[in-house]
Amino acid sequence: MYDYKSAFEAAVGKVREEGRYRVFADLKRVAGRFPRAVRRREDGSEQDVVVWCSNDYLGMGQHPVVLDAMKSAVDQAGAGAGGTRNISGTTRWAVDLERELAAWHRKEAALLFTSGYVANEATLATLQKILPGLIIFSDALNHASMIAGIRHGGCERHVFRHNDLEHLETLLAAAPKDAPKLVAFESVYSMDGDIADLKGTIEVARRYGAMTYLDEVHAVGLYGETGAGIAERDGVLDQIDIIECTLGKAVGVMGGYIAADAVIVDAIRSWASGFIFTTSLPPALTAGALASVRHLKANPQLRAAHQARAAELKRRLGAVGIQVMESSTSHIVPVFVGDPVHCKMVSDMLLEEFGIYVQPINYPTVPRGTERLRFTPSPDHDDAMMDALVQAMDALWTRCNVARLPAVA
Repeated sequence: MYDYKSAFEAAVGKVREEGRYRVFADLKRVAGRFPRAVRRREDGSEQDVVVWCSNDYLGMGQHPVVLDAMKSAVDQAGAGAGGTRNISGTTRWAVDLERELAAWHRKEAALLFTSGYVANEATLATLQKILPGLIIFSDALNHASMIAGIRHGGCERHVFRHNDLEHLETLLAAAPKDAPKLVAFESVYSMDGDIADLKGTIEVARRYGAMTYLDEVHAVGLYGETGAGIAERDGVLDQIDIIECTLGKAVGVMGGYIAADAVIVDAIRSWASGFIFTTSLPPALTAGALASVRHLKANPQLRAAHQARAAELKRRLGAVGIQVMESSTSHIVPVFVGDPVHCKMVSDMLLEEFGIYVQPINYPTVPRGTERLRFTPSPDHDDAMMDALVQAMDALWTRCNVARLPAVA
């Protein structure tokens, strides 16, 4: 008889041997005190911590506007949505949210999914059903959800070197002129913190008759006059065919969506299994997301404060010679370590000794040898928190003999 248990034990053991076994911190966020939280240790004792790796970039998951909207929706409509959108799960908040999202991205329509992952996987797979013979050109650092959707559809696909438009053009030029084509890429790449050349990518895609599919999950709410993302900041919203975003990061709630021409959205709505057969988001989540989006659109000072905090953390780390990866031109602050064991060790020490919570980023999220700590400062991370973080990092970099750069004044 096959030894199933041993196979699972071996799989976990392999991850442990490589130094990339992940342990989840038992955290309780405290409403109104973001980014502070309370950690429960294995022995049952508690520890106050500061969270430095949340994708709730602006703390909207704690904002009174969002919390009040969610509480009101529960009082009015109860907990669940009642089913899939096609059966009984279409609520007024979902309809209003889709309209708000479409207007935000200056598109005709939007479509909600249960997460950004599902939005990417379902949409990219479904496009291959709707467009027979589709060829997809995918950036080498695209998110796992995009890769999964592209593979699931089974179409011809080509991976172009990260942000390399010359390579993209070479691949497009070699493809049949009459074949449908799609260029799939992201705006802000969440692990390196770099930003794609949207205008250049659009120009290359249009030259060869390709549609564009842009993942803005780490930019929506954070860039542009109203927070619609890098496409808004760069003035190209009208030139992107399909925009995919999340409600679980800067918006602070949960869910994902696409925005595009009405006929594209209607086709995805009608064909995507990941939409058709999934229970829809409950009223509390869609109501909270709607309130959050409206607040973000009306308060650009949040985005300015966010950028200022990220720049300040980069400056302070540089002043003690701690290596922020040169690729980062965004709000994401990745600190290079380069070894999975050291990366986890430093992360564990920061938590146990200093009450600083940041998760190690190891393979397969990033390539082997590029392990890092990924910090995401928010407007609520004040100077005292930054001082405590930099002092702790400085001490551990010395104790653990992690390579430094020359200090930057």
